[in-house]
Amino acid sequence: MVSIGSLHARFLDTAGVFTDTRKSLAGGMFFALSGPHFNANAFAAKALESGAACAVVDDPAVAVDDRFLLVPDTLKALQDLARHHRRTFVIPFIAITGTNGKTTTKELTHAVLAADRATLATEGNLNNHIGVPLTLLKLKPEHRIAIIEMGASKPGDIAELCAIAEPTHGLITNIGKAHLEGFGSLEGVVRTKTELYAWLRRHDGTAFVNGDDALLMEKSEGLQRVTYGGAEGLGTRGNAVESEDPCMELVFDDHLREHGHYHIGTHLIGNYNAPNALAAVCIGHHFGVPDEVIAEALSEYTPSNNRSQLKDTGRNQLILDAYNANPTSMAAALTNFGQLPSDRPKLAILGDMLELGEVSRAEHAAIAALVDRLGLQALLVGKEFVQAVGDARCHADADALAAVLKADPPTGKVILVKGSRGIKLETVVAVL
Repeated sequence: MVSIGSLHARFLDTAGVFTDTRKSLAGGMFFALSGPHFNANAFAAKALESGAACAVVDDPAVAVDDRFLLVPDTLKALQDLARHHRRTFVIPFIAITGTNGKTTTKELTHAVLAADRATLATEGNLNNHIGVPLTLLKLKPEHRIAIIEMGASKPGDIAELCAIAEPTHGLITNIGKAHLEGFGSLEGVVRTKTELYAWLRRHDGTAFVNGDDALLMEKSEGLQRVTYGGAEGLGTRGNAVESEDPCMELVFDDHLREHGHYHIGTHLIGNYNAPNALAAVCIGHHFGVPDEVIAEALSEYTPSNNRSQLKDTGRNQLILDAYNANPTSMAAALTNFGQLPSDRPKLAILGDMLELGEVSRAEHAAIAALVDRLGLQALLVGKEFVQAVGDARCHADADALAAVLKADPPTGKVILVKGSRGIKLETVVAVL
């Protein structure tokens, strides 16, 4: 069996780590991570044939020469290697989690810090028990700070990821109703997300806390914390301001209180993104990034991957927020959409909010009721909306909706597209 120290020495001589032979990395280290329906040890030889320098396996029958590195468990070895590698860096590690906005906050924070120093950040949403180790193993000697996004779908997930990444700093964006099927209740979400605070408390870490969020302020009591928000007395102060532009405009106070404040335009749709942007300002302030650098980084950041994106198709103006959805984020997006200044008729295309368990029907009915209160035209997609609402607005899936839209294409509208990733609402964009 190969020790983690020996594994790390081999890792340093490779081009990096990969786990999928369809995306083989020449000169890389292949980890044979098995799943419930496949045994990745069977692909180790193929990885070597494709140019991998070595393959980490946990099946002795596969390890026929010294290119195969035998360990008791490949997933644990990946996690242990990542922790070992992380410990060779004496730099700040910022963990970011939360129900809504964690990826956007991570991207905004990365934009701010990367404008000032070499910064590693989670790519996309590789934020689970495999993604976090893969991110840590991308650390290079030039990196001066790291931002690690952490996702959770059941109790203990954040504690597990903290034990791998060992963050020195942390931020919880907010805590709301999501993955209730796995957590069991909102209280379960609260306990799991605040596992980050528990880690920081035990390891003398620092929390960045939204001072406008009473729950987060309560749960972070006694921690070393740096606050942000709109209220008086917070470390970093700012807020979204009214604008005729559909994109959010942000005002934040000068860090040194010498030049008043900065007023910037962003490419983010929705004033509910203000706390996400202020979190990035706060973290920038804490690590000494000049205010003008922060302002420029935030104003230039352009969202991608169907998160708070504004897109003009020629026929319609789209607000794409179809990467994820839960009752909290859906209500915020709809409320903002209802208040959005526009001369065009508004249409909301909403997909199911997944993994809500026994409260799913009630939460989907509540969203439909909110649509009615806001006076919005809407198309509802997915079996949860069908079961909870069941009226003519409902469509079984994205394909069914696409057929309706092709038959009667909307034109001249501003359209909000939001739903859980599994509903695949991004597939209807082509007909809008």
